[in-house]
Amino acid sequence: MKVIVISGTPGTGKTALAKQQAKKLGYLHINLNPLIKEQRLYENFNRKKQTYDVDIKKINKLLIKIIEYEKKSNTKGIIIDSHLSHYLPKKYVNACIITKTELKTLKKRLEARKYSKEKVRENLDSEIFDICLNEAIENKHNLIVIDTTKPINIKYLLAKLKWTSKQKS
Repeated sequence: MKVIVISGTPGTGKTALAKQQAKKLGYLHINLNPLIKEQRLYENFNRKKQTYDVDIKKINKLLIKIIEYEKKSNTKGIIIDSHLSHYLPKKYVNACIITKTELKTLKKRLEARKYSKEKVRENLDSEIFDICLNEAIENKHNLIVIDTTKPINIKYLLAKLKWTSKQKS
């Protein structure tokens, strides 16, 4: 079974890409963000930042349980989608896709979501400093970086994933 994580700054197109790829590959799609709320995988709600302070250990524990269960169920593959998915240990992940978007486009997307000015600025800074990418590199993931500013070349991405999936079963 293959496990692909899709991570990147909020607003860079992770969920759209994950849904598209899961459908194309016949994989299970897991959007981690609703699970964080449903399973209470957070310490508290940060009112100032309007976000949950998550517990990465709890998230990874749940994801590993899901992966192990799906392996036994003969699931073809899983795509995990979240700006936190790159924290999953490398040994469980075949490929880590990091989505990137031009700052003007990202700002428009975040404002359309009605994010506060502070939250927009925080996410733009995250994109500028490549926070998700650098953390994924630190975790030694097998990386594919995709620019989601414009429509994605699906054939190119699938070719990259096929090459990547041969690296580890």
